[in-house]
Amino acid sequence: MSLPTSPSRAAGFTLVEVLVALAITAITLGAGLKAAGALTDNAQRLGDVTAAHWCADNALTALRLGKQFPGTGEAEFACNQLGRDLRGVLRTQATPNPNFRRVDSVVMDGAGLVLASLSTVVGRY
Repeated sequence: MSLPTSPSRAAGFTLVEVLVALAITAITLGAGLKAAGALTDNAQRLGDVTAAHWCADNALTALRLGKQFPGTGEAEFACNQLGRDLRGVLRTQATPNPNFRRVDSVVMDGAGLVLASLSTVVGRY
């Protein structure tokens, strides 16, 4: 004698299971978009800092190639690198040895945020 079997259930997912899967997918995609946005911001920042470093280095190199012993004080300069317009300041300070000057090249973006700062010592020629 066989026992009666219960009617078979249709195969598939319930509505709750589908909604949970959709919620997990949405959270994962949201985290992926946030990470991609952070990478884009970091790449932009790296480009800005690289361009600023080149500007600061160019300003110090031009000072050395001029073969003039710099006076103390500040001088502004403008620079365009990688399509970015940057501005900078050369700050020249006296040192304990009067034959040398310390020169700091500070490059800023349009908002005044310092992107790069380089220093060197220039000797009397």
